[in-house]
Amino acid sequence: MTPDHRLPVGTHVTLRTVHGEKLVGAAGIIIRQPPGHGPSVYAVQFPDGSVLEVNRVHLAVRRSELEALPESDTDLWPYVQYRCVMGSRAFGLDTDASDTDLRGFYLPPARLHWGLADLPEQLERHSETTEEVSWEARKFVRLALRANPNVLECLYSPLPLTVTEQAQALLDIRGAFLSRLLYQTYNGYVQGQFKRLEADRRAHGDIRPKHVMHLLRLLLSGIHALRTGEIMVSVGEHRDTLLAVKTGQMDWAESNRWRLELHAEFDRAFERTTLPERPDFGKVEAWLIAARRAAVEWSG
Repeated sequence: MTPDHRLPVGTHVTLRTVHGEKLVGAAGIIIRQPPGHGPSVYAVQFPDGSVLEVNRVHLAVRRSELEALPESDTDLWPYVQYRCVMGSRAFGLDTDASDTDLRGFYLPPARLHWGLADLPEQLERHSETTEEVSWEARKFVRLALRANPNVLECLYSPLPLTVTEQAQALLDIRGAFLSRLLYQTYNGYVQGQFKRLEADRRAHGDIRPKHVMHLLRLLLSGIHALRTGEIMVSVGEHRDTLLAVKTGQMDWAESNRWRLELHAEFDRAFERTTLPERPDFGKVEAWLIAARRAAVEWSG
C-alpha cells in the first residue's frame, strides 16, 4: 500500500472482524498510519480509550465519511438536453384547470461528472402551474431500458420543447428501448394497482377515479406498443371514455370490466408481438458513451 492510498489520520472506521473484546462494527478513529514501507497496520483508538493495531483488510470506512463528499452547487438546468410536455396535456386529457408537466434529461459537462461532487439523479423545480423533472442521462436511459412507462412516454411525447443534437440522437434510436418487458411493467403494474384499489374500496368505500383512468390509459398504451412498436402517448379516440372514468360517469364495476377486457387484449398482443425479449443495450450504451464524449468539449 503506497502513501497515496493510505487512510489519513482522523478517519472514522469500523471493524470488519472480531478483535479481542471488540466486536464486528465497533467504531474507532485512526490515530497512526502504517510505516511507508511496512505492513498495512493502523493504530485505531476506540471510545473507551483503548488502542488496537488493525490491518487495513479488517477496517471499513464509516459511511458518514463517504457521505461527506460535497454535492455539486452548479446550476445544472442549462445542461438539459431534452425537455417535453407530459401529463394530461400530452395525453390529450387536459382541461382548463390542468397543470403543465415537463420531463426530460440533462447531460452534465465532464468536469462535473468526473469530479468529487455528487450529481443528482434528477432535477426538480415547481411553480404554481408547472412541475418539471429532468433525469441525469444515465439514469434516464437505465429507466427506459427497464420499460419504465414514465420515461418511455417522454421519448414519444408529441410535445417536445427542447431537443439538442444529443437528444435527437437518442430519439433516433428510441425503438431500441422497446421490448417484451413492457408486459411486466405495464400489465403487471396495473394488475397490482387494481388489487390495491379494490382493497381500499372495500375498506373505505371510495376510490380515486383519476388514478383508475390513468391505469386504464397505461393498458391502452402498452397494448399499442406491443402491436406497433410505438408508444402511444395521446389517447386520441379513447379520450371521452377515459374522461368518463375520471368524472365517475363510468362507475367502478364498468371500469373494472373494461380493465379485464384490456388485460385479455394485452395477453393476445403479447403472444403476437414482434418486439424482442430484451431492449438493445448495446445501441443505448453506444449513445451514452458518445454523449459523454461530447460532454468533454463543454468542460472548458
